[in-house]
Amino acid sequence: MKQLSLGILLLFIAFSANAQSKIGTIDAEYILSQMPENTEVNAGLDAYNKELQGELQTNIKEYEALVKDYQDTSADLTEEEKKEKESKIIELENNIKGFRQKASVMMQMKRNELTGPLYEKIDKAMKEVIAEEGFTQIFHSGASGLAFSRVEDDITLKVMDKLGIEPQDPQPEPENTVEN
Repeated sequence: MKQLSLGILLLFIAFSANAQSKIGTIDAEYILSQMPENTEVNAGLDAYNKELQGELQTNIKEYEALVKDYQDTSADLTEEEKKEKESKIIELENNIKGFRQKASVMMQMKRNELTGPLYEKIDKAMKEVIAEEGFTQIFHSGASGLAFSRVEDDITLKVMDKLGIEPQDPQPEPENTVEN
């Protein structure tokens, strides 16, 4: 009798726990791509990328000028002057390499700065949908590696509706990289 009572109690607890959980998914990246403000973000990233490109080009021109000057005048220089010019050239070359390496990090930081307020808007609308519909857990779908989710559990379009965004085909993001 005790085992039957315990079995019924465990079965009741399992059904209660299952009934109380409501799990959904959201694709915040898709929502971000649909937001009108994303155009401004991309424009800001393009402008920042051009700024970085300009800085890089300035350093490259200075480097090329130093190398040309060294090549033109090396025959007339003392060993000490040669070493000094070579040292400046090597230092500038290292600065250019370092700048190229940190430029992608700088671009990501700028992207985070510009998209932060948009993600806050998405988060606020998502919390409203969660409260209205009683979700207990929401997983990010998108590129995060969610293996499977039922379409009816996806709140992406509901959040977009809260934000007043009409779904359209996502626009590809421009590639923002610093090149030489």
